[in-house]
Amino acid sequence: MKIFYYIFEIIISFLIYLGFYYFNELLTKDFSLNNHVSWLFLPAGIRIILILVFTYTGAIGLSIASLMIGFISNAPYDLITAAGIALICGFAPLLSRLFVIHHFQVHPNLNNLTTWQLIWIILIFALFNSGLHQLWFVARSLDSGGWNYFIAMFVGDIAGSLICIISIKYVLSWMEKKFSKPPPPRLY
Repeated sequence: MKIFYYIFEIIISFLIYLGFYYFNELLTKDFSLNNHVSWLFLPAGIRIILILVFTYTGAIGLSIASLMIGFISNAPYDLITAAGIALICGFAPLLSRLFVIHHFQVHPNLNNLTTWQLIWIILIFALFNSGLHQLWFVARSLDSGGWNYFIAMFVGDIAGSLICIISIKYVLSWMEKKFSKPPPPRLY
């Protein structure tokens, strides 16, 4: 029965990331240097959230979505290049999560996650994601590999993650205030 739960998490991760990726494409066309590098990449925050919530199934869903995006966009890459990009997309945030849990004494269920630790996750994710993508692009001789693209991708991942996570935090706070019941009146 647990397998259906895992499949559900993979599908949810896949659909959420796919939707946010294309939403980002519409919203931030002017910030993109090319198909893979942007000064503002909102789905970076979604990747972190999906990994924080779903962990390994989130990474699988993200990788499948990234592979699908490569095929939908008719990217001129061979299967190995596209698979490498997809694996980095799904597993770079997982690596950053595991790194922070191991090195910053964060409990695996994240019950002691502080704002500073979340900021470290974002920074480490941006570093892992940008670095691994750029190494892969250079190794595969793609035109979007190099230091300039690394800096743009690093900044784009940080900016997108902060905007996304802060927005979600405020929406959740608003929902909590809006839908929470007022305390019962005091009777003296």
